[in-house]
Amino acid sequence: MIAAVLKEITPDENRVAATPQTVKDLIKSGLTIRVESGAGDASYISDGDYKNVGAEIFPDPSSILKDADIILKVAPATKEEIDKFPDNAAYISLCQTTRELELVKLLNNKKITGFSMHLIPRTTLAQSMDALSSQANIAGYKSVLIGASHLPVYMPLLMTAAGTIPPAKVLILGAGVAGLQAIATAKRLGAQVEAFDVRPEVKEQVESLGAKFVEVESDNDDGVGEGGYAKETSEDYKNRQQQKIKEHIAKSNLVITTALIPGRPAPLLIPRDMVEGMKPGSAIVDLASENGGNCELTKPGEIILHNGVKIDGTLNLPATMQIHASQLYAKNVSTFLTYMVKDGNLDLNLDDEIISGSMFTHNGQVTHEPTSKALGD
Repeated sequence: MIAAVLKEITPDENRVAATPQTVKDLIKSGLTIRVESGAGDASYISDGDYKNVGAEIFPDPSSILKDADIILKVAPATKEEIDKFPDNAAYISLCQTTRELELVKLLNNKKITGFSMHLIPRTTLAQSMDALSSQANIAGYKSVLIGASHLPVYMPLLMTAAGTIPPAKVLILGAGVAGLQAIATAKRLGAQVEAFDVRPEVKEQVESLGAKFVEVESDNDDGVGEGGYAKETSEDYKNRQQQKIKEHIAKSNLVITTALIPGRPAPLLIPRDMVEGMKPGSAIVDLASENGGNCELTKPGEIILHNGVKIDGTLNLPATMQIHASQLYAKNVSTFLTYMVKDGNLDLNLDDEIISGSMFTHNGQVTHEPTSKALGD
């Protein structure tokens, strides 16, 4: 079977879906690997690097996709790309299927078997395929560095001949993979760190990294979703949460928000009045900006100033660390793909929770129930 690695055409998408190491792994599993010329350039991987490990280099999408059985990408495919996809092929990328409904329809019309790395189940067996976690880890790290560069103050405590400089106060909203990495990075930089999450079970993880856990008391499992994700909370909980966050945000120099519910608009954690209660010179880095943002004033893809507070809605932070982001994402993809390949052919066992869980279209049917509902089917 032929697997085609496409060059990303989405602006600022610097990652690539395969590296020379994962090409070797995929060839070992019995696949023929084609790479579009220049696919790895933005990640500093040359055509020669791919050729040296056995990949075939093709000059353009039309030639590489001819007779391709499997198509590998990072960003969701565009209409122009899908038009060139052969019917009945398999397709793998990062894609929020409940938000990319046009893409789902186009793939379904061509009877493409679509897999989203967003839908990989969060199970022990699928851990090495979990692209959301590998990329969120990078985003959490980079968000602190960006946030620190926005601040007009030091991050660490400094004792100098001219006086003592107190440490910056950093508040992390959301203690998932991105949030925990942000906590660890902010602590390494010497900041005083607090973290909030709707899931009380992450308290121990937060405290083990040296941060203080901001807790909203609850008698039930508000905010605890399946597979380690957060879920929507009750109105009463939201009101108490808002009050608690408001108290802590007013004292913070840097706020990093990471609260995302897969496939849904990002929950609003920081309304306008909270921003206006922050100290001038403080900053917010909103990692949920791709789904609208956790801050009411976030403008996705922009950095704005409001009442002296800088609000950073930069999109796709993992693509700004493309060498390691590509290395991790490509490994997630190759592990997932080799899991499905038996004797050089795709073995789509629909009783397997990893395969069926990550699949969203197959044989002209939308197989992912939330996506099907979003389409009104």
